[in-house]
Amino acid sequence: MKKQKQAYLYAVIAVLFWSTVASVFKITLGYMDVFELLFFSSLTSVVFLFLLLLVQKKMKLLRTFCAKDFFHSAALGFLNPFLYYIVLFKAYDLLRAQEALALNYTWPVVLALLSIPLLKQKMKLRSIIAIAISFIGAFVIAMRGNILSFHFTNATGVLIALGSTVIWSLFWIYNVKDRRDETVKLFLNFCFGFIFIFITMLLTKRIRIPDLRGFVGAGYVGLFEMGITFILWLKALQLSKTTAKVGNLIYLSPFISLIIISRVVGEKILLSTIGGLVLIIAGIILQTKNGKGTDKKVTP
Repeated sequence: MKKQKQAYLYAVIAVLFWSTVASVFKITLGYMDVFELLFFSSLTSVVFLFLLLLVQKKMKLLRTFCAKDFFHSAALGFLNPFLYYIVLFKAYDLLRAQEALALNYTWPVVLALLSIPLLKQKMKLRSIIAIAISFIGAFVIAMRGNILSFHFTNATGVLIALGSTVIWSLFWIYNVKDRRDETVKLFLNFCFGFIFIFITMLLTKRIRIPDLRGFVGAGYVGLFEMGITFILWLKALQLSKTTAKVGNLIYLSPFISLIIISRVVGEKILLSTIGGLVLIIAGIILQTKNGKGTDKKVTP
């Protein structure tokens, strides 16, 4: 029971941190562009993860990897953080923070669709209904409630936001097959991702000293979106008796995020955003709820 309480504590802290990043994305993009934000945030994450591996004495694990392992990490690093965050940050740059946040939560639905051709999974009727519910929610958000008008307020931003879910889903599918240590994998992903963004910055001559407020925001993103929070969540899953006991807490994050966006960014939260997000989450819960497996022990 003590371990379960610790698991809840780690999970709640992780959820609270993740709930702040949408606001930080939007604010920081006011001081630097998409590429600069990814450059400095991924650099922060690489430094943090390197220090963490030193403390955990896991650097020696790198010597056990072969060339194929490093190539796999490079491919995953291209997907995330490089490509995923470029697309995600661009969505936040084009859309209201609340819209980009809510649309990004459709990724489990996209994952279910991609699992059909890539993982050879079959689609049940309940899954089809769940996916339809979630995409109706996304449609409501994209139309800002004017669902009969069929007019997107920012079609480019909506497509980019949904595109980020495809990239993340592909990353998740190929990453879950990799049985190496999670922290070491994350470190390598961000090392390669940083190399990709560094080369991009050199080729486009984008490297410059940012506004201090932008630098602080990028550092926050690197720590609490890409680094510390992931470790806290992983620890919560390891300590929890079942994944469901802490996994369901993640559904609190988007609603807490909307409150923070309203207070910090100053956006008026639209009823269409709330309604659409409720539909998205409802669809995800219906999609993932299978009535069994809730007593399964989490493997550390």
